[in-house]
Amino acid sequence: MNTLSEKILSAHLVSGEMVAGQPIKIKIDQTLTQDATGTMAYLQLESIGIDKVKTELSVSYVDHNTLQSGFENADDHAYLQSVADKYGIVFSKPGNGICHQLHLERFAKPAKTLIGSDSHTPTAGGIGSLAMGAGGLDVAAAMAGRPFQITMPKIVKIELKGKLQKGVAAKDIILKVLSMLTVKGGVGKIIEYTGEGVKHLSIPERVTITNMGAELGATTSIFPSDERTYEFLKKQGRVEDYVELKADEDATYDEEYVIDLNELEPLIALPHMPDNVVTVASMVGTPISQVNIGSCTNSSYLDIETVSNIVKGNIIHPNVSCSLSCGSKQVLCMLSEAGKLLPILESGVRLLECTCGPCIGMGQSPASNAFSLRTFNRNFYGRSGTLSASVGLVSCETAIYSAIKGVISDPREAEYELATDLETYTIHDENFIYPSCNPNTEIVRGPNIKPLPINKPLDDVVSKEVIIKVQDNITTDDIMPAGAKVLPYRSNIEKISEFCFMNHKKSFHDDCLEKQGGFIVAGNNYGQGSSREHAALAPMYLGIKAVIAKSFARIHQANLINFGILPCIFENEADYDSIDEDDILEFNDLHVLKPNSVIEVINKTKNKSFNVCLPYNEEQINMLLCGGLLNTLK
Repeated sequence: MNTLSEKILSAHLVSGEMVAGQPIKIKIDQTLTQDATGTMAYLQLESIGIDKVKTELSVSYVDHNTLQSGFENADDHAYLQSVADKYGIVFSKPGNGICHQLHLERFAKPAKTLIGSDSHTPTAGGIGSLAMGAGGLDVAAAMAGRPFQITMPKIVKIELKGKLQKGVAAKDIILKVLSMLTVKGGVGKIIEYTGEGVKHLSIPERVTITNMGAELGATTSIFPSDERTYEFLKKQGRVEDYVELKADEDATYDEEYVIDLNELEPLIALPHMPDNVVTVASMVGTPISQVNIGSCTNSSYLDIETVSNIVKGNIIHPNVSCSLSCGSKQVLCMLSEAGKLLPILESGVRLLECTCGPCIGMGQSPASNAFSLRTFNRNFYGRSGTLSASVGLVSCETAIYSAIKGVISDPREAEYELATDLETYTIHDENFIYPSCNPNTEIVRGPNIKPLPINKPLDDVVSKEVIIKVQDNITTDDIMPAGAKVLPYRSNIEKISEFCFMNHKKSFHDDCLEKQGGFIVAGNNYGQGSSREHAALAPMYLGIKAVIAKSFARIHQANLINFGILPCIFENEADYDSIDEDDILEFNDLHVLKPNSVIEVINKTKNKSFNVCLPYNEEQINMLLCGGLLNTLK
């Protein structure tokens, strides 16, 4: 009998066998993009050459780069809107909200497939959508009608028992899961939540869990579609989208875990990784100087109503800067209409625009050496914009109660009314622009939009230096930082490549140019975190030909293949220690690569060799030989 995920995959299967570890292709119903990755995705869509998108629904959101301190972001917004109008894509204007919150509210459907050029696309799994993050090129290909290829994941069951106690939140559930499985524990897996505890979780609570499941490295996370889903869709005016969906009672899973919600307590992820989890109680009294509430993880109406209830009649501590970003215009308006916004403003909380904002380093960087509490999903080194800062990830309850106290505090000690959902939702769709699909629509191209770099076919013999050697759990933020200084160049690969590995090796860009490219050597879980394909595009532009690692994060590995960079896995992890920066490595006979092959790499500097695995199918090998997916499609 089938799990919930297997039912959706089976209904969308185009080719392959649903056996864990085997490649499959599935039909994609919906896509989403955001502006930090979407601009490049639509440049790629244009180059593919279609008249109109082939999906049931595609939406282009602007939520990352709304800070218009120069012409670049505003120009790119105009480009995105014009492309959307021409190709049949719904366009969400700046200020409308964060893509995942908006898509959940207005478009995501149970039993549908969704891929998005953002790693937190699995948010929609909270209402039973099979939603996955992907590189922008994969999203462009899906919009053009191409099936999406993944490796059939293992299915993991997490049974939730009991009910959360006051002061304990859904954020604490996913932090508990991260402490159990780690940031690489979900790679190659889908996480399904089941059990009596599920019925006690609202849709916003469920999506906090599926959203941050991305930090496990999981393909996606998903909840059943049940009466809670029905209630949510009804309030959104979308009751016709409801489909009941659950696993068969005798479904079998590859792994099973149990979490007793009755015993759970408030948790915090300490710097600089989401799985570095301890109890809030163990950190009580630690001074803080900043609190940021919001992001696609915790910015729903219920999240912010909880903040309002706790802060009511209180003042933010004088030594703390506290900001809040609602997830959508709908959330902000409903808070205002319900009288929940005024207590927040009166307390001294700084109200920001309905965007990602501080989560991707777009403003609100902490002070030097500061400790910042955030309700976000990532606390990677440097992501906040301040390299010396420490970032802890917590629930809204812990964040706002600590902001009042000025030190990390246990929210179970706070006195407040529990949040209660509204009987009806106020719908605000004014900032969605629906397309004309006019083929004569003029595409607006500002001067920052540069031609798409195209890779060359792979040479038979590649001999290059190791430009950089890095450790385990290197994130895409490490490879290609976000933030207000970098993201405006997302459509200008020549310029954005100057920032590649800037926080690890400042000379990386110049070394690549001087040496005409080279190789990257890495530890486990290379490329975890954001789906941003710029972390593959910029190295490709700089001439990186291969990344040799102990293991890869799913999306980044796919992005490397898409752009013609060989992702190689050490056959013997101990060989990692034998390689140094500036060693000259040589690959031979690449034109006769076979699927799932093991090949020899010669270290010419050390006069020795080692083996690497290329666990890829024939189609992926052909893409690599062609120099990437775009060359293959053409």
